[in-house]
Amino acid sequence: MTLMEFSQILGYTATFLFTICYIPQIIKTYQAKSVEGLSFWLLFLQFIGNIIALWYATLIAQAPLQLKYVLALVFLTVCLLLYISVRRNKI
Repeated sequence: MTLMEFSQILGYTATFLFTICYIPQIIKTYQAKSVEGLSFWLLFLQFIGNIIALWYATLIAQAPLQLKYVLALVFLTVCLLLYISVRRNKI
């Protein structure tokens, strides 16, 4: 295995782990119908940070990072929509 192949494996592994970290929060929020202890601003700032990071990853043409940031934006969008929905008691 070359160094490049190893770095690709590390990149995609990190992408997978960073992406799935949002799933437990989505499930917990949906099941509990509560956002107790969850900061809207944390989610919002992560969302903005991921947009900027996606822009950067696109500029440097790093596919694993681009995938990570796109998937993170999808999951953060779900988290933010759930947060807003729960706060408005529409879930």
